[in-house]
Amino acid sequence: MATYKKKGHKPSNKEEQAKKVEDESTTAEVFNTLDEGANKTEAFVAKNQKYIYVIVGLAAVVILGYLGWQRFVQEPKELEAANEMFQAQQYFDNALAGSGAQSDSLYNMALNGGEGKYGFLDIIEEYSSTNAANLANYYAGFAYLNSNRYQEAIEFLEDFNSDDEILAPLAKGGIGDAFMQLNQPEEALSYYDEAASMRSNEFTTPRFLLKAALTAIELGKGEQAVKYLNRIKDEFSGAPEANQVPVYLGRAQAMK
Repeated sequence: MATYKKKGHKPSNKEEQAKKVEDESTTAEVFNTLDEGANKTEAFVAKNQKYIYVIVGLAAVVILGYLGWQRFVQEPKELEAANEMFQAQQYFDNALAGSGAQSDSLYNMALNGGEGKYGFLDIIEEYSSTNAANLANYYAGFAYLNSNRYQEAIEFLEDFNSDDEILAPLAKGGIGDAFMQLNQPEEALSYYDEAASMRSNEFTTPRFLLKAALTAIELGKGEQAVKYLNRIKDEFSGAPEANQVPVYLGRAQAMK
């Protein structure tokens, strides 16, 4: 016997017919609502067309202005600042390699300039919105720290902002060193702790964990010192600082 498919489905009872009518009614309401919303939007746009154009125009001017400023003002300024700072960085590097009065003189030239070139302080003042000026805060802070001018070191290192893996913790730790030299170990410990916690690497982390441990021992905080020393032992066993852990761990444990 041949078979065939029905082309449609006729509701078999009144309940199905009512459901179909309800669905059609709901669909019609949805479309009516959408039409009403579209009409209101069109009316709003027509009524406020002039203001909308002004807002769009202003946004375009701001965006194009920013892109132009970035391209024709900021980028050349960044390049100029970096070039100006080259000589100051040379003075700083030579000061690190030297000693005594010679280093002090070189740090001073790095800060204030020499041979007609800008120093770090000039870069900070003249190119305040640049990356070079931010980096100059870092160099100036350590130039002051190494010249035994600790308050100035704290001031400039606090003005340095960076996400760099190495420079960011070094700056925090440098502030800790300055507070230690000012005989403020509580403040120093806070900065050493922050420097050790903000990044995790084989260079800065064990370095500041050890400084934090030694400062904690000086403050009589043995339990805190043990935590720092154990972290060096457990996480950075290959670092040079790990060799000093046994020396100080016994002293710290005895304080607990």
